[in-house]
Amino acid sequence: MADPRRVVIDAGVALRIVAEDRTVRPDVALLSPVLMRSLLNDQLYTEVRSGQRDEAEARRLNARFTRLKLRYLGDAVLRRRAWDLAMRAGMPSTHLAEYLALTQLQADALATEDPSLIAWADGVVTLAPVDSILAWMARTSKRPAQQRALPDVREGP
Repeated sequence: MADPRRVVIDAGVALRIVAEDRTVRPDVALLSPVLMRSLLNDQLYTEVRSGQRDEAEARRLNARFTRLKLRYLGDAVLRRRAWDLAMRAGMPSTHLAEYLALTQLQADALATEDPSLIAWADGVVTLAPVDSILAWMARTSKRPAQQRALPDVREGP
């Protein structure tokens, strides 16, 4: 697979990008379904309520997240594709299917660490290991990243 220029990410990957203070390369487009904004907010809130994260830190991360350059999509075509994918695969909801649909329609790869999403994505879309994709597409604000090819990318159909 060539270096992906359009990558679908989920809330977990977005949170890693902001928590690790990464800056996305200008030639990489990050995409996500519209619902991801609420999912990230909910994830941070849940972590605060469970004691995993301090509220001030969660609010800082949420503020950084709002500055992350992400293209959110949720048009009728995406929703219809997500519905069809979920029905064909017997998924319990269309939530995860939106990431698959968006990857099929607009992106080169999907980056996630969510085991459920990885399982549903296998054989449906191209999956890229998050550590590899972050190393390739992003750089920390402290030092520039080296450009390199993505290893271990699993191709979808």
